[in-house]
Amino acid sequence: MEPICLKTENCVFLMIDVQEKLVPAVHGGENVVHEASRLLKSAEVMKIPLIVTEQYPKGLGPTVEPLRSFINEEMLLSKTSFSCLEAEGFKELIACQGRKTVIVFGIESHICLFSTAMGLKNLGYEVVVAEEACGSRKREHHELAMRNLLAANIGVLPVETVIYQLLGRADTPEFKALLPIF
Repeated sequence: MEPICLKTENCVFLMIDVQEKLVPAVHGGENVVHEASRLLKSAEVMKIPLIVTEQYPKGLGPTVEPLRSFINEEMLLSKTSFSCLEAEGFKELIACQGRKTVIVFGIESHICLFSTAMGLKNLGYEVVVAEEACGSRKREHHELAMRNLLAANIGVLPVETVIYQLLGRADTPEFKALLPIF
């Protein structure tokens, strides 16, 4: 696998199904939300596009607060498929961003996140998973998904590595704006 070099102009963030009825069932769900909020704040400050999906929101509820406030409704897709690629309009939405690297995070690691990451890789995208901003109901399912993503040459990195790679330098207004989240 080639080294991962993240650049703001090449990336899009994809947050998968961090919803009201799913988060409480996820092992470490509160931490997943905390880490996702760090990524969303970073996307906002660095002006990185954010796509958000919600799995059957009628039954599983909307994206949890405080994450909901970061969502642009035009970039929010409802789905019933496990892979985001099967959601109506998803492929077109991600393609129109004109970026080849997708930073993926959300719920559940071994189901929707895994199938989406594999599908994106198969479409030719470089995929990076922000590990602590992901979760499953069982910790071992999350860990197994991460190991299999790595084996498939998909990058799995800590949230801070993702953010610092994108920042690149400490002498920028973006770094100063994000310093409080660290």
